[in-house]
Amino acid sequence: MKRRTRDFWSAMGFLLPNLSGFLIFLAGPIVMSFGLAFTNWNVMKTVPLRFVWFDNFRAIWESADFWSYLVNTGYLMLGMPVSIAGSLCLALLLNRKIRGVTAYRTMFYLPQFTAGVALMILWKALYNPDFGLINQLLRQIAALFGCDDFSGPEWLMSTRNLLALAVERVGFSPEQFGVGAREALIIMGIWTAIGGSNMLLYIAALANIPPELGEAAEIDGASPWAKFRHITWPQLAPTTFFIVVMSFIGGLQGGFDQARVMTMGGPAGTTTTLTYYIYTKAFEEYRVGYASAVAWLLFVIIFAVTLVNWKFGSRRMEDV
Repeated sequence: MKRRTRDFWSAMGFLLPNLSGFLIFLAGPIVMSFGLAFTNWNVMKTVPLRFVWFDNFRAIWESADFWSYLVNTGYLMLGMPVSIAGSLCLALLLNRKIRGVTAYRTMFYLPQFTAGVALMILWKALYNPDFGLINQLLRQIAALFGCDDFSGPEWLMSTRNLLALAVERVGFSPEQFGVGAREALIIMGIWTAIGGSNMLLYIAALANIPPELGEAAEIDGASPWAKFRHITWPQLAPTTFFIVVMSFIGGLQGGFDQARVMTMGGPAGTTTTLTYYIYTKAFEEYRVGYASAVAWLLFVIIFAVTLVNWKFGSRRMEDV
């Protein structure tokens, strides 16, 4: 018994540095934010600190900004199916036995090593409506078809979007139809995600598929599509399920870096996501109590979406 006690405290001594960091920098702030969500804490001390219980959550429910930014968060996730499908297609191509396949895999994954802020600054320059490379290429293409007066989208400076969503409210406005800041962030997200971690996960999953399954299908005369539909895709179902769940979680938590570096949440709040909304409330307006309530509400949304994905996604995975 004494030896067990001695071993326990010895183990705790080794774990203490990491455990202390976890309690101080992770668990502590989480517990503190939960308590602050029920207060009116204002860093500027313009009002005395007191418990307001569910007033913050009631204010969030009645806030038009919250619902508008929730829509923005969902809109920016529309590129997720395209990026997942693109990662799968790229993984299928890079899984072939071709010369220099390792170099190709490295080349497609290289953008992941670029610092996020540097990459966003580069894309911000590319999206410049006057001298950005993207609009210059679009003008040259348009000129080939005789459209010399084509100017190109305003990208990060435009509130237009393909769903014709209204500005600063939840609803539709036909005059807002077009291409704007939201689409710019979606395109950038797809470009950075296709050759990223999802591609590596799919490549690893493809490598674990027994080759004899494909050989048997070829002997039976199965076409490449039939092999993919009845052999490859079912074998990739667990990996796809994991990628979808993690993509939903990342999408609901994302958008802060892009908004902070590229748009500052504009134009007119069209690229403000819930995470950036939390930041502005906490560190620009100093309403920490309200921001904590939004953060915990975002946690509830993520938890609910994950449960739905887990329930229906795992069921579909079993049916494959």
